[in-house]
Amino acid sequence: MKILLATDGSEYSNGAAKFLTNLNFSSDDEITVLHVISDVPFKEDVESYYSSLKQIKKEIAPKIIESTLRLLKPLNAKSSPMAIDGYPDQGIIDVAEDLNVDMVVMGARGLKGIKALLIGSVTRSVAINSSKPVLIIKPPQWDVSGNLKILFATDGSDYARDMGRFLAFIPFHDNTEITVLNVIHPGLDIPERFHLEIDDRIKEIAASIKSMAFKESEKIIQQAHEFLGSRFVKIHCLTKDGDPTIEILNTAKMLKTDIIAVGSRGMRGVKGMLGSVSRYILSHSECSVLIGKTG
Repeated sequence: MKILLATDGSEYSNGAAKFLTNLNFSSDDEITVLHVISDVPFKEDVESYYSSLKQIKKEIAPKIIESTLRLLKPLNAKSSPMAIDGYPDQGIIDVAEDLNVDMVVMGARGLKGIKALLIGSVTRSVAINSSKPVLIIKPPQWDVSGNLKILFATDGSDYARDMGRFLAFIPFHDNTEITVLNVIHPGLDIPERFHLEIDDRIKEIAASIKSMAFKESEKIIQQAHEFLGSRFVKIHCLTKDGDPTIEILNTAKMLKTDIIAVGSRGMRGVKGMLGSVSRYILSHSECSVLIGKTG
């Protein structure tokens, strides 16, 4: 497996590197540690300050990369350094394409002091615009130990199936636990206070729709179980009804999940863009998030 680990030398990047030590890499796996020396636009009258700042950043870049490489030393994977100039988000996206990596890994830099929840603009931009799967590591998983717990949210779509196959490709340890979750739409999508005004015939129709939805959910989960079963031993299955974003986040919290894995339903034909569910999960999850992409 080829991984691009983006680092800026922050505690968030170090946390992402530490998380990777929980995976079962082999000598055939490769990790490229990338640092983008960011461009800072200045007016012409302060160009000399820009040049000085740029030089300082170039001198510090090898130290940033080396500190990250030290964290990866326990791994069997091959690690190599890379530094480029440019805007961080676009630089990461371009290198991921050029190297044809399997996954981009980044730390989630917190905003406004809410370290475990909101993510920074660079991380968000890469997650949204990269055509490669992106794993965003949040602070609660920096020092995770023991069995990893993954919540795989699937709706049975091609995006979700691709995500499931990709999960089976990542070098997780054999004791990793996978929970497959499918969220169905409520059969009676009418506020409870109005239920008395609905006649029995409509209620029967709603019940039939919900029953069919549960049967379809069983098929979706069974399909996911089939291609995950050859890779993972500990697989659990759940069906819930309600708003997908709420049910996914609540289930992740209840199960103390380490990673939420969701496929990215593209928008308007742009394969790198995120759908509304993926985007909401990325922004509001307290645990790490793996965003799958369909090429």
